[in-house]
Amino acid sequence: MQRSEFKPPAQSPPRLGPAGQTAMNTSIKKEVGKSPIKSDKTEFPPEWEDDERMGFLFSAFKQTREVNSLDWDGKMEFWCPLIVNTCRQRSVVSISLGELNDIFRRKGTSPLGLGTILQDMIRRGKLQKESEFAANVDAGWISWGVGLLLVKPLKWTLSTILGSNRVPLEETYVMIDLVKEKASELLQVYRSSSAAQRALVPFQELRAIAADICPDENTLCLALLQLQREKQVNVTLHDGEKIVKFTQHGQSRVSPVGDVDLGIYQLQKSEKLLEEKIEALANEAERCKEEARGLLHEGKKTQALRCLRAKKRTEKRSDSLYAQLDTIHGILEKIANSHTDRMVIQAYQTGVATLKQSLKDVTVEKAENLVDQIQELSEMQDEVNQTLSGFGLDSSGDDLDLEAELATLMQDSTPDGPSALPDVPDKPVFSNPARVQSEEGLVASLPAVPNTDLGITEEELEQELNRLTLLE
Repeated sequence: MQRSEFKPPAQSPPRLGPAGQTAMNTSIKKEVGKSPIKSDKTEFPPEWEDDERMGFLFSAFKQTREVNSLDWDGKMEFWCPLIVNTCRQRSVVSISLGELNDIFRRKGTSPLGLGTILQDMIRRGKLQKESEFAANVDAGWISWGVGLLLVKPLKWTLSTILGSNRVPLEETYVMIDLVKEKASELLQVYRSSSAAQRALVPFQELRAIAADICPDENTLCLALLQLQREKQVNVTLHDGEKIVKFTQHGQSRVSPVGDVDLGIYQLQKSEKLLEEKIEALANEAERCKEEARGLLHEGKKTQALRCLRAKKRTEKRSDSLYAQLDTIHGILEKIANSHTDRMVIQAYQTGVATLKQSLKDVTVEKAENLVDQIQELSEMQDEVNQTLSGFGLDSSGDDLDLEAELATLMQDSTPDGPSALPDVPDKPVFSNPARVQSEEGLVASLPAVPNTDLGITEEELEQELNRLTLLE
């Protein structure tokens, strides 16, 4: 689809932007036409193939919802999510009624109630006119260039003045939820890219970085407008080039583009240009060397020498550019170090201010006075404790009585004469007489212990032992 062409408006008096640069007029006129839409096939719900159901959904709305609320709500519940999902599938954040008619055309017929649906979404804050969306950004943060901001077409302006409630086919509307999603994606893509190491990014470079999520410039501009509304980016115009500044790590909102930022941007731009020139000179020197080698093989010594002289001149220019590049590298490194030093100094200043605040009413004299008071109070407390511990009635008489009672107790615990206990018996003591008589009778009935010789000699015992050994 052919892109719309932006034309600058009539020149207005210049004004100074946040960075001291002359801001461009933020109102420009866009030629009436469709915003870029990807031609990918839309995924429709299963009921899309039901002719009876789609005949009802393609019909016009009643005059008001009160006439038939079920009819009204049923169509709204079908078309509103479908419109949002269709834009999400196509990676766009804006749409027009004419585009919706083309997308949802079925068997040569377009839905009759899409205008009513768009009006309802506008009323609920789901849609906003593209021109109003751009105009609602804080004017103090806007510094856009030609072709970046959008204004309402003349046809929309006339219809508004005349009080028409019809939705123009060419009017472009922004999906508020989708543009917020796209802005968040754009911020994540920037932070995950190598460009996140730089404070300022050229608009064209940002287009290349965000090509996968923003298929056209219009979508990228709307996403940047949303980020600018959230104070996450600041877009300015410098020497005719659009530059985008994102929030850096640790910042809750982006700061305006200042002279320091522009100076660093110019150094980085020069650095990139020098690197490209040095690479081109290196390729040129290599080409001259290879050409000289080829001419030497062909026996064309004079021409080969000419190529070598060209190689030397190229290398000399390259060395000069290398020296300039080293100088730029040194300056950028010092700037980076200065930022670190500034952060350290700010931390020191904060620490000193806090320390001063905490020691505001503290002096050496006060500290010495407090120490003296503490020492005096400690000595006074020791004297009081000693006085209290020595205070009491004379207890010498009580001590004598207590010592006498203690001596009496010791005398009572010491035996005066022999023990009155009975002697230890030399025979077993039985408490039960019957048991004693029974045991004495049992012992008397046992045979007497023999005290005579058994009549076995040692020789007989040895023979018996030998016999037992042989049996084993």
